[in-house]
Amino acid sequence: MLSRVAESLYWMSRNIERAENIARVINVNANIQLDLPRGISPDWKPLIDVTGANVLFETRYQNYGERQVVRFLLGDREGPSSVRCCIRNARESCRTVRDVLPREVWQYLTELQLYIDENLNTGLTKRGRHRYLERIIRTCQMMMGLLGSVMTRDVGYQFMRIGRNLERADMTTRFIDMRLTVPDSDKLPDLASLQTAQWVNVLESLSAYHMYRRKMQIKVQREHVLWFLFKDDEFPRSFMHCLNAIEESIGSLENNHPCLLAVRKVVKDFEKTNIETLKPTALTKIVDRMQCRLIDVHATLARIYFLPLPVDT
Repeated sequence: MLSRVAESLYWMSRNIERAENIARVINVNANIQLDLPRGISPDWKPLIDVTGANVLFETRYQNYGERQVVRFLLGDREGPSSVRCCIRNARESCRTVRDVLPREVWQYLTELQLYIDENLNTGLTKRGRHRYLERIIRTCQMMMGLLGSVMTRDVGYQFMRIGRNLERADMTTRFIDMRLTVPDSDKLPDLASLQTAQWVNVLESLSAYHMYRRKMQIKVQREHVLWFLFKDDEFPRSFMHCLNAIEESIGSLENNHPCLLAVRKVVKDFEKTNIETLKPTALTKIVDRMQCRLIDVHATLARIYFLPLPVDT
């Protein structure tokens, strides 16, 4: 397979996964107010922190208000993590490799891009936001389900699977790290309720709440949520499950030794950490380290399999 084809399939899958996750977290953050104690409003700044686009955001807006954050994450034309930009980039990647994909994928991406552009103003309103985001989420899931059900498990499919799971692993760590900041207990008597709402929010952001209850069979608690989302190797969005899927797909490629070493380095570093018992400061450091390790995996993949970036002369 040509390097440009492998890279396009990889990035198409990553961008579809990212668009779905950003739409999902906006939807959940808007709904969390129903579960928060009276007097506490959801914070929207962590959603920008998740994407790492604070500098770009602050050049456009003066504060992290709900409308500003939602407009930036949904409709920004330049931010690499806006839903609009992700779907546009996914469609462009798909355009260059249409001959190796089911024709329906191009059709769905085109229809979704048109829907996002034409209905953006409706999606920015509180009344229309839920339906707008649900359409985006369901279409992304439909495309990935289609690819998973009809594509031959060849090299191209493996690169798509690597891209999807690498993006998913990264976003899982970011969703956990973006949990709401707990106010001072002196100012909030019902602190336990807020903490529970925060971790329910994290689970809902990953569509993990019902699977958590089924697997753990206990109420939502911080340490159990951390174990489930990081170390349960059966839940598709858990960090460990994603790493195992990446390693499996890389194992089917040629010249895979450097990439396998990069993935196994993440696994080895992660397995020796009792992440569910860490305090918030230590947890943040571990999450940052895991994200850096995932960047190393991507860099190794790009160096071995993708076209080198052009050098300015």
